[in-house]
Amino acid sequence: MRQIRIGKIKITPSGPLCFVADIAANHDGDLNRAFKLIELAKASGAHAAKFQNFQADKIVSKHGFESLSRKISHQASWKKSVYETYKDASIPLDWTKKLKNKCDEVGLEYFTSPYDFETVNMVDPFVSVYKIGSGDITWPAIIEHMTKKKKPIMIATGASSMEDVERAVKTIKKHHDKIVLMQCNTNYTANSENFKYINLNVLKTFRQKYPDIILGLSDHTHGHSTVLGAIAMGAVVFEKHFTDDNGRDGPDHKFAMNPKTWREMVDRANELYLALGNGVKIVEENEKDSVVVQRRAIRAKFDLKANSIITAGNLDFLRPIPENGLPPYRVPELIGKKINKDIKRGELILLSDLR
Repeated sequence: MRQIRIGKIKITPSGPLCFVADIAANHDGDLNRAFKLIELAKASGAHAAKFQNFQADKIVSKHGFESLSRKISHQASWKKSVYETYKDASIPLDWTKKLKNKCDEVGLEYFTSPYDFETVNMVDPFVSVYKIGSGDITWPAIIEHMTKKKKPIMIATGASSMEDVERAVKTIKKHHDKIVLMQCNTNYTANSENFKYINLNVLKTFRQKYPDIILGLSDHTHGHSTVLGAIAMGAVVFEKHFTDDNGRDGPDHKFAMNPKTWREMVDRANELYLALGNGVKIVEENEKDSVVVQRRAIRAKFDLKANSIITAGNLDFLRPIPENGLPPYRVPELIGKKINKDIKRGELILLSDLR
């Protein structure tokens, strides 16, 4: 089975589960606040903390957004211009080593989504995986540039067609196959109606087309119902935004998870993951005592004398069934046989009692 390593985290298509806290812009321009969110993410059950490295003039066109007739989607609620919001949310590159060291200190894997070629090169010494955001899925050059670093790639597929997904995966596979393919719905409005657009069944499509690939979910809905559903569909890597206060100003706070909801998500997800099992039907270890006390054994319905002939009428089927007992489906092996000793009512009838 294919596996990838993200630092110390080992992931296969069947697990274990990996939770990525996307701190994104929720640092609010304060390095110490970023440190605090790293600590809270670890305490809440995250395995990795992800940031986003971009420079405003290399990710958005100031002229382009000012030329639109109005702000649209989630940007409609932003108090500042799109360009200024991105400028405020950008992370200084000299934070990178400090964020990495903080993640190492608390036991989280650090990584980031870099949004230009220069930034990819700058963060490369500090990351063991790259995350490609949905907005760059149609930019093969940046995908290839990251992939050439020979590190695993997480790629979100929000607002994408299957053709977009296939093109991106093909680009990555030219260099390696260490991929986490993430279903995603790119809508940041925190509207409860967004659930009808999550389309978790796409994960089945991904599994059918790429049977050995590792599946994930990059999600922007409140709560954890989508994560539970994705686990049932085979996803094992989950990225959700993380904050300490959903009421703070900023582009990512509104739809993020907080420490309480994140911990609840991780706990319920791990319960479901354990409950799904491996699909092989067996008597489980915790059921073995239940077999003894709940299953029926073949017993004598009356006192039976030696040399009696076993008939259906002198058999009873009662709990418990010790290890040496015979289950009722073995009755045909007993009918018509002589018993070689006296057997009292209620006692087991064993093959060794017959001749």
